[in-house]
Amino acid sequence: MCGIFAYLNFNVSRERRYILEVLFNGLRRLEYRGYDSAGVSIDSSLNADVVPPPLVFRKEGNIDSLVKSVYEEVATIDLNLEESFSTHAGIAHTRWATHGEPSPKNSHPQTSDARNEFLVVHNGVITNYEVLKETLVRHGFTFESDTDTEVIPKLAKFVFDNAIEEGDKSVTFSQVVLEVIRHLEGAYALIFKSTHYPNELIACKRGSPLLLGVKELTEEADRASFKDKKFLSSNGQPKELFLSSDPSALVEHTKKVLVIEDGEVVHVKDGGASIFKIDHAKEKGNGTLKRPASVQRALSVLEMEVEQINKGKYEHYMQKEIHEQPESLTTTMRGRLIRGGLCKAKSVLLGGLKDHLKTLRRSRRIVFIGCGTSYNAALAARPILEELSGIPVTLEIASDLVDRQGPIYREDTTVFVSQSGETADTLQALEYALENGALCVGITNTVGSAIARNTHCGIHINAGCEIGVASTKVNKLNIFS
Repeated sequence: MCGIFAYLNFNVSRERRYILEVLFNGLRRLEYRGYDSAGVSIDSSLNADVVPPPLVFRKEGNIDSLVKSVYEEVATIDLNLEESFSTHAGIAHTRWATHGEPSPKNSHPQTSDARNEFLVVHNGVITNYEVLKETLVRHGFTFESDTDTEVIPKLAKFVFDNAIEEGDKSVTFSQVVLEVIRHLEGAYALIFKSTHYPNELIACKRGSPLLLGVKELTEEADRASFKDKKFLSSNGQPKELFLSSDPSALVEHTKKVLVIEDGEVVHVKDGGASIFKIDHAKEKGNGTLKRPASVQRALSVLEMEVEQINKGKYEHYMQKEIHEQPESLTTTMRGRLIRGGLCKAKSVLLGGLKDHLKTLRRSRRIVFIGCGTSYNAALAARPILEELSGIPVTLEIASDLVDRQGPIYREDTTVFVSQSGETADTLQALEYALENGALCVGITNTVGSAIARNTHCGIHINAGCEIGVASTKVNKLNIFS
């Protein structure tokens, strides 16, 4: 799975070297996801009459190879790493090749043209990229990479140029991106950067995880209630903002985060963030692009510590997580085992399910839905659950259920199992089950995830952070839960 990261400092001076190191470190936190190439983009010199194109560095191989390549190239172009920026936006990416071999041309950020007017980092797959590519080629665009992602920045340039030609010189960054998103099909998390909108970033997602982290740099702002929906508004206070596909890249900087939801476009500008909900219907009028009204959301707190994402005394994350299993099992049971008196039997209390127990008991069947390790955990738990409940238990692989539109009834209880709570196929299956009126239960390790938010009830397994790709403790605790 690809990893995306961005860093924007506002009204606080940061040297170019510092900005690069923040981006590199963010990518290192995403290494565990697997990748074959990486890239970053930062701004050129500020001392220019015309905004110069951003610098783009891309390299196949690991992050250390990228770091070495960047500093070698910086030395050849005589770039001043000590130059300070009071406001600056940088983006970074680790790529797992799906379209095209691992190579610099296929790495991200992908660009719109030689001047890098629009840059994009992308996690996911654009399923209609071939149709969009053919359309853009007919309008004179040339493509350099084999990726599905390259159509996105080129489409952004096409939309922007058309708006300018039609006389809409006030077209905003969010208007351009909203128009681009209306043409995209598939799953994606995207971050946009543009020379036409310096020191601004836009993030949006559908089916792939993405978070915005906010770090206030004044005591007065830090004491303010970040649960206030106006906390993200532009107030001129110095701050640092981070975008990431994984909370592990944010926790060392801040615990104040906005979990971006499907269909949302987040415009980061002037130290604030405006949130728009995508309307897939085209909205054009009087030759200008329109945008929907903004919505307000409160920030939440990351339930994670920096120590959890460090290997400690262990050589590998997987080794660490195997040894954490006994403690994690105790944490999962804590507060859920009720000890009876002399005459009372011990019982289990699952607070997330207690309001739906009557519906659960009346269920025609229980359907476990998941992918990979989560599916295997449900398979292992099925015999004992059938024996204890007396209700038939079936299993579905999420993608297969959606593809064949398998039968889900109102009398069913559907249980969605996902460590991250953001598995794209499982989320599609959840949407399908909700449409069919079934009771939806979530079992996840991530508080505030999409599955935790969108199911009727559920269980948090409280296993702690799991970084190893081969699941160990979460697999065991999914079975136990």
